[in-house]
Amino acid sequence: MKAKNFKLLDQNGTSRQLTDYAGKWLVLFFYPKDFSPGCTTQVCSYRDFIAEIRAKGAEVLGVSLDSVESHKKFHDEHNLGFDILSDPGGEMVSLYGVGLVAGVTRYAKRTTFLIDPQGEIVKTYENVDPTKDAGNILKDLENVAHNA
Repeated sequence: MKAKNFKLLDQNGTSRQLTDYAGKWLVLFFYPKDFSPGCTTQVCSYRDFIAEIRAKGAEVLGVSLDSVESHKKFHDEHNLGFDILSDPGGEMVSLYGVGLVAGVTRYAKRTTFLIDPQGEIVKTYENVDPTKDAGNILKDLENVAHNA
């Protein structure tokens, strides 16, 4: 399945879209909320694996409904080495089918997509374990590279 195009602002207010990553593997992960324990674990795990993931020819993007300002604080506090995108209106969350509502609170369901250099979604990871997500992605990227 072809990945859906998007255009959102990152933690620095820079516009990012799917075509910016053409020709590279892209790890696109959605998470519920900046500064929550599980989300902090997940993004810090990606931070810790980012060099190895990039060595496999992939880039990482996180997405949540939080504001650019919240993302900036979250990004800087945890010294993330990758961009996180702000989707306050939930357009991208809806486009990828990962939006949830709990009472009056809307958030992104913890889901990761592995997108190949041609823009095809090759694997979807649903209800991911925040402690294992980045490691699982790295293993799958190693398998893809080995089988290429």
